[in-house]
Amino acid sequence: QLQASGGGLVQAGGSLRLSCANSGRAFRTYRMGWFRQAPGKEREFVAAVTWQDGNTHYADSAQGRFNIFGDSARNTVNLQMNDLKPGDTAVYYCAVATSGLRRNLYSGTGYDYWGRGTQVTVSS
Repeated sequence: QLQASGGGLVQAGGSLRLSCANSGRAFRTYRMGWFRQAPGKEREFVAAVTWQDGNTHYADSAQGRFNIFGDSARNTVNLQMNDLKPGDTAVYYCAVATSGLRRNLYSGTGYDYWGRGTQVTVSS
């Protein structure tokens, strides 16, 4: 079971750090990522890290403002979000992919396990 935490209310320009940890049974983790879903919108990719090579991947909207990092041995991943904007307001979900084979890391279909979301609200 994935547990996400760290959401909250912040003013524009502020920062938040989201965390996600696996509190349930152990499973192989190839990649961990973050997605978000704003009201009335589809879920969208935010960032991901591939443990095998350490590569990180970001949505254009997150590039330069967000940083994903974590601990592959502990199956934990964090998302440091800086210079937050009202457009970042959404429920954020962490996700785990147990394999990278023919997986689209930018799509939710590329992940096997999902945590409950944590709400991030950015006021203007």
